[in-house]
Amino acid sequence: MPKTWLATVVRSLPTTRLSLAIGGALLAGTTAVAGVTGTAIASPADHGPVHAAEQQPGSLSYGLDISHHEAPYDWNASSAQFGIIKATEGTSFRDSAFAEHWQALAKKGIVRGAYHFGHPGNDPVAEADHFLSVVNSQPAKAGDLLVLDLETTDGRSVAEVNAWAKAWLSYVKAKTGVTPMFYSGWNFADTYGKGLAAYPLWVAHYSKPKGTVTPPADWKSWTIHQYTESPVDQNVSKLTPGQLRSLGRPAA
Repeated sequence: MPKTWLATVVRSLPTTRLSLAIGGALLAGTTAVAGVTGTAIASPADHGPVHAAEQQPGSLSYGLDISHHEAPYDWNASSAQFGIIKATEGTSFRDSAFAEHWQALAKKGIVRGAYHFGHPGNDPVAEADHFLSVVNSQPAKAGDLLVLDLETTDGRSVAEVNAWAKAWLSYVKAKTGVTPMFYSGWNFADTYGKGLAAYPLWVAHYSKPKGTVTPPADWKSWTIHQYTESPVDQNVSKLTPGQLRSLGRPAA
């Protein structure tokens, strides 16, 4: 999402990916954002330990992720090779711009995906069903990606958050036949993502040049690196567009 002031984030419902401008204030302790009290929220820009780069930027696919905060975004003028759109959050929120962006990406013909912002304070199956109901309300195409965006604990323990993520991811995979992607900031993924290496990793790390992040937790590699949020969330993937599509919905 684009940079916003803390007051704007607190007034808006629901929680969205928080900007670098407010990340420090929110990480200082527990927060109360979008009506969730006592919730630790990790900034996607969390710095991980310094390692040698896994690879140097080379032939990387370029993509964007968008929500209602960028509703007027013109995909026709974009050089993006993939786009991932916020669909849902929690058990009831539907992103107001999802259908518009979803249809625009279909017309453009690039790889597209939908993501759900998870809240471990809720039932993971209820959240997964909500996500799938919204995504399935739009025409699907082979290669559509499905993603869990997990950045908040809702005050739950490491073990509880980890179990919640596993339940959501495995449920969506069982329902769709698609292995969902897991998105988070580097430090959050390193803390809460143990045992999730079977799910492709989309990791945010803003202090690393694009394509030079090392994988956290049990992952041996990353699939997408979100390297900046300015002026919108920008990403690169090691995979070609065709390889990204192979991670999505199977052909009918």
